[in-house]
Amino acid sequence: LNGSHPRRIKLTAPNINLSLDQSEGSILSDDNLDTPDEIDINVDDLDTPDEADSFEYTGQEEQAAAKDASQEESESIPEYTAEEEREDNRLWRTVVIGEQEQRIDMKVIEPYKKVISHGGYYGDGLNAIIVFAACFLPDSSRTDYNYVMENLFLYVISTLELMVAEDYMIVYLNGATPRRRMPGLGWMKKCYQMIDRRLRKNLKSFIIVHPSWFIRTILAVTRPFISSKFSSKIQYVNTLAELREMIPMEYVHIPDSI
Repeated sequence: LNGSHPRRIKLTAPNINLSLDQSEGSILSDDNLDTPDEIDINVDDLDTPDEADSFEYTGQEEQAAAKDASQEESESIPEYTAEEEREDNRLWRTVVIGEQEQRIDMKVIEPYKKVISHGGYYGDGLNAIIVFAACFLPDSSRTDYNYVMENLFLYVISTLELMVAEDYMIVYLNGATPRRRMPGLGWMKKCYQMIDRRLRKNLKSFIIVHPSWFIRTILAVTRPFISSKFSSKIQYVNTLAELREMIPMEYVHIPDSI
């Protein structure tokens, strides 16, 4: 500290016998329990690191560099324009089903919106023909299948309420639909339960075109659990020619695969 070269003191440890008895020379002997007087350390003679020998801490520099990089990165993010915000809002639709407000992710169901369509009218008045094409349903192998079906369910119910003014019929196109795209029993039951009472009452006919063995089995199993009025509205149609004899087909869209 006074400018002279620092001196180093080397302390030598005494020989220690690690035996656990209290014999002479062991660590439990009275001689070794006393503090030796001959070890006298002069604090002034100890080495103290000066500023030149100190370690440089680079953590602050790295943090500052990372902060600058994050600022540059944040500055490079483009602004969220009003047009983009309007576009983003159009990806969601808010509907009221059963007196509850629901939001539909329109982006995720975009490829499946053809599942339900308006097929014109029959008879006198505004008796709507609602076409449900099962071939447009999502594949159950999708990782987000349940999420897609939840949103598609809300879309189908809300669209049905918009399309129907008076009495109506549903034409269920089952053709060209592989088993993995068939809606589950729980999904169909939920659809039926969520339909407004007015819609259930005004449904005059439920026509299933090209019914498969699976569809027939499901309806046979669920028949005891559904009302007899609804069961009486179900009709099976095996061909499109037979369907044309029952309803006007001018505005009924039949997918090419069917």
